[in-house]
Amino acid sequence: MFGWWRRRRPPPPIPDEQWQATLAAFPFLRRGTPVDDAALRLLTARFLQQKEFHGAGGLAITDDIALAIAAQAVLPVLHLGLDWYDDFVGIVVHPDQVVARRTVQDDAGVVHEWDEVLAGEAMDQGPVMLSWSDVRSAGAAAESGYNVVVHEFIHKIDMRDGDPDGCPPLPAKARAAWRRTLDAEYERFREQVVVAERFSGEPPWLDTYGAENPGEFFAVAGEAYFVNRARLAVDFPVLVTLFDGFFGPRG
Repeated sequence: MFGWWRRRRPPPPIPDEQWQATLAAFPFLRRGTPVDDAALRLLTARFLQQKEFHGAGGLAITDDIALAIAAQAVLPVLHLGLDWYDDFVGIVVHPDQVVARRTVQDDAGVVHEWDEVLAGEAMDQGPVMLSWSDVRSAGAAAESGYNVVVHEFIHKIDMRDGDPDGCPPLPAKARAAWRRTLDAEYERFREQVVVAERFSGEPPWLDTYGAENPGEFFAVAGEAYFVNRARLAVDFPVLVTLFDGFFGPRG
């Protein structure tokens, strides 16, 4: 696997045949300009050099699996740099979605337990878990704005200053402006989801999981931004402008 890259600086280039096969499988990776395309390839190589992949549930990590995940993971930090991912090393990949047992105690002291099906999970100061079946289908899923890798890595960006609240680390003035914009778009989206679910209104294009809280809205809108920016701009042009200002506009 690519593990031997960690012993070399700078990383050797990704073999062209493998890179072209990855671009063919995930067309949204093409960034629109030769400069950004080359930057994505180099950043993917550095990501592979710095991170460690672990298979779970009998999954063996191959070069193709690692490359597919790495190329998608670096999309949010293409213009920000890999330092935004310096709080973790490990990426755990399961063959399929997993069931996690959740336990929470409410304000009255009552303990609630339930099972949650996960395609991915980002842990604060810890590894990222991904379902390979969801990662593998990301090319086809881009039409609906779905991408589990980008979703979880946006959570990692969001977590750099604490719990994922829908706002990345920003200076106070920029943070206040971000909050005003994202919170307004979140409330508008929540209302659309409520109307669709309770009153048979038109269902939103964006994944309704984004209505859970501002942190999930940021991740859901963010994954759509990177894999189907044009479609997201139809419903959320203000949000696309906000993301352009932080992530860097696509050429």
